[in-house]
Amino acid sequence: MSRKELLNKMATSISFTESEKELLQSNGQPRWLTVFLFYSVDANKAGFLLKNKGTWILTDEGKKAMKLGDIALIDMASAAYRKWSAEQKKTDSKLAESGIPSEEISKEKEEEVALDIIRQQAQEGITKHIERMQWDVFQDLVAALLSAMGYYISHVASKGKDGGIDIIAYTDPLGTKPPRIVVQVKHRPTTAISSPDIQQLAGTLKRDSDVGIFVTSGSFSSQAKNEARITNKHIELIDFERLIDLWIQYYGKMDDKFKNMLPLRPIYFLEVND
Repeated sequence: MSRKELLNKMATSISFTESEKELLQSNGQPRWLTVFLFYSVDANKAGFLLKNKGTWILTDEGKKAMKLGDIALIDMASAAYRKWSAEQKKTDSKLAESGIPSEEISKEKEEEVALDIIRQQAQEGITKHIERMQWDVFQDLVAALLSAMGYYISHVASKGKDGGIDIIAYTDPLGTKPPRIVVQVKHRPTTAISSPDIQQLAGTLKRDSDVGIFVTSGSFSSQAKNEARITNKHIELIDFERLIDLWIQYYGKMDDKFKNMLPLRPIYFLEVND
């Protein structure tokens, strides 16, 4: 489940006290959220929970741990964090069982929670920026990304009917070498692309060597993903998450005029190995 969806479900299904809903001066977030993220660090280090770019995944180990009850789950997760922390510091393994000062543990986890909040705020800022874009600007953003990736853009659709083709690109300047890359762009931030949309793109791939790319500012339904897999045409799917990953990867290769369509500022933190 996405982090955002998970927290929304918690906020609407749990009756928090006024104290739990109070915003903390340290990070501007509700106390309940900060406490929850604090213990999610333990669950992550214990292997009960995986966090992958805004998606949280409950592992099989986590499902088994839940059956032991709340207290046992927390105890196991906390012990796992202490062991991980001791290994990171290359200290005696006995510290994993008994000895790392609790205030040191708390500081470590507070820093990780703060980083988690910063990542989420950054993601929300990018999401809102994309959502506010006009459809033609989003289409130009996709064309700019493909250009930064080394493709040569030969056509970008203007307003009106486009026959299912929004962008055409090639791997060489004159477009003499296959494949021809046919791109369909949909600016639907809150809607999942359906199977018929994929079928429509497949229908535009007239040449045997044609490659289709479907880009959306939202997501793809499971039926759409399956359609892309089983069709006899080569179709790549780029959803919002993959689009942002590619934009970040090729951002340094873009001209400033393209960067300004979705301007980013990298901030570097010391990475702690899992």
